[in-house]
Amino acid sequence: MSPTDQKIPSIEITPRSVFENRRQLIKLAAAGGFGMALAPWFSRDALAIASQKLIATPNPAFMVKDGSTSYKNITSYNNFYEFGTDKSDPMAYADSLQTRPWTVTIEGLVKKPVTLDIDALLKLAPMEERVYRMRCVEGWSMVIPWDGYSLSRLLNQVEPLGSAKYVEFISLSDRKQMPGVKSNIIDWPYREGLRLDEAMNPLTLLTFGLYGEALPKQNGAPVRIVIPWKYGFKSAKSIVKIRLTEEMPKTSWNQIDPREYGFYSNVNPSVDHPRWSQATERRIGDPKGIFAPKIKTEMFNGYADQVAGLYSGMDLKKYY
Repeated sequence: MSPTDQKIPSIEITPRSVFENRRQLIKLAAAGGFGMALAPWFSRDALAIASQKLIATPNPAFMVKDGSTSYKNITSYNNFYEFGTDKSDPMAYADSLQTRPWTVTIEGLVKKPVTLDIDALLKLAPMEERVYRMRCVEGWSMVIPWDGYSLSRLLNQVEPLGSAKYVEFISLSDRKQMPGVKSNIIDWPYREGLRLDEAMNPLTLLTFGLYGEALPKQNGAPVRIVIPWKYGFKSAKSIVKIRLTEEMPKTSWNQIDPREYGFYSNVNPSVDHPRWSQATERRIGDPKGIFAPKIKTEMFNGYADQVAGLYSGMDLKKYY
């Protein structure tokens, strides 16, 4: 199935109920009428959800015809270990994350190193809406309408040197804002990386929002990377530094267990995770839950036409 199968108008992506519920909350907030019954929900969950609108033009070249996962499921079932290891922890605790002020430094093997605040990044290139399939190593998947622009737009601005071969992403690590950083499960900060040609591929998205709104905190606000042909942990969240290097950077999960998490981590149904098969998946939000029929996982998550050439001649079972 090609990502260019079908255009999806943005108006059809967000469920009406999501906007109606949020609109009602805004009215209640303005009137000062949340009430005691709503207080626990608002303090733990609503504050972790962003409401700032983004103007993003749907890009038909980056749409899939699979039905989009609901906003509720996208924002309540997450991996973001800085806020805890349970899938519900990010939504419960990410309200402590402060996304303003925020800067991202681009450094290393570039001609024009720079530090940009989030507002400058938002204005750097026209915002696009893209509907991407996303796949997790545990076997679940989502279809998410992201808002952003190709990372290459930013990298071209800083002019990588000829010696640059890799791009490293470093996430925020702040014990005061992120309770999970107090654990020793990861050697903080969280680090991820790509080969430079992977980072320059048009699919690699510098991402600021989803469903036409600024990224919720639990989804990696205020800026993250989305790489739809790789497993989800490659898409680093809450980025504060991008560094171009000549040597392959060390990445967090690869350091923890290189047998289970390779540097490339391309979605490849023929390469099993040591503890489970990667040949099939289940979509989050399916009303049948664990009894939902399994979906056959496609090579490169269905993006082979766009990215297979990046790995020509490579043994993808060795370089997993």
